[in-house]
Amino acid sequence: MHEFDPVQPPLLTADTPGIGGRIKCELADFAVEEIPSYEPCGTGEHLYLWVEKRGVGPEHLTRVLAQKLNVPVNAIGTAGLKDRHAITRQWVSVPQQAEAKLAGFSDDDVTVLKHSRHGNKLKPGHLRGNRFDILIRDVRAVDMPNAEAILNRIRAFGLPNYYGPQRFGRDGDNIDLGFRCLAGTQPKRLRPFVYKFALSALQSFLFNHYLGLRILEGCSRTVLDGEAMNHWPQGGLFVVEDVAAEQARFDRRETVPAGPMFGKHTFAVKGIAAEREARTLRHHDLTANSFDHFDRLMAGTRRHNLVYIDDLTWRFSDNGLSLRFTLPSGCYATTLLQELMKVSLAVVTAEE
Repeated sequence: MHEFDPVQPPLLTADTPGIGGRIKCELADFAVEEIPSYEPCGTGEHLYLWVEKRGVGPEHLTRVLAQKLNVPVNAIGTAGLKDRHAITRQWVSVPQQAEAKLAGFSDDDVTVLKHSRHGNKLKPGHLRGNRFDILIRDVRAVDMPNAEAILNRIRAFGLPNYYGPQRFGRDGDNIDLGFRCLAGTQPKRLRPFVYKFALSALQSFLFNHYLGLRILEGCSRTVLDGEAMNHWPQGGLFVVEDVAAEQARFDRRETVPAGPMFGKHTFAVKGIAAEREARTLRHHDLTANSFDHFDRLMAGTRRHNLVYIDDLTWRFSDNGLSLRFTLPSGCYATTLLQELMKVSLAVVTAEE
């Protein structure tokens, strides 16, 4: 089996030199706008705030809102975490009684741009995706042919749907902790959030390993007998029985393979696909039964092996290379940047 680090997994465009450069030199170099699953309807018990934050993390945002609107932190709802080193816009829900405090709301780094009412509190996952505007500085004109080759390839064939390194903590600490939690050898009692996040990081690590092997072995765009597929861009799971027919549908972008987020109830696959997934587990001294005692925390699911970025555009100027694109919820802009830049991304970002 090929050896590689799933935290920095194999690149789809490894055969094309990267362009280097620097990101996040200034706040405006990295902008993210949330694409919600739904807009507030105008009535209900919750107040939805369309918020812009500049250079602050998600925890700071909730503390500011809680303090200045006089509401409990746990009463504030968000659909997704947004990067600290950026200008970001997103919906945040607060109890309706906070509306009386809005007129006097003022903060140097957080601005409420508009507000409305809705019937439910925002919860994680209540978003379709995120729209990115990113500037890569210090890109040379001579490197633009490589940039265009990489970006055209990704636009044509999709972006590997890896989890970004920020998922795994500094020096991969979350992965080691996840293995100890799974094995029951973690001696120190952990806060429930930390415990759950460590197990989730381990699932992400195993997914990256599975997907990285497919890319290294040249079968990232080959439909395998017995594997799980999703309709694209969304839809139910099914198992491949007619490889030729499903390869044709995949090539037409009607479907996409769905790799394993291992757990007790992960959607089952067959044949060659099942053996590939078992091989990933064996490499880490695990089996499908390793997750049996984690029914709720590691129920298991499936994740698209790749995502298509149909709106990916770029422009070169004296400032550098500007990128605009949209990613579905749970996908990482750092994965695209790594393919393009092929340098260590010094600034670790929050989950996108």
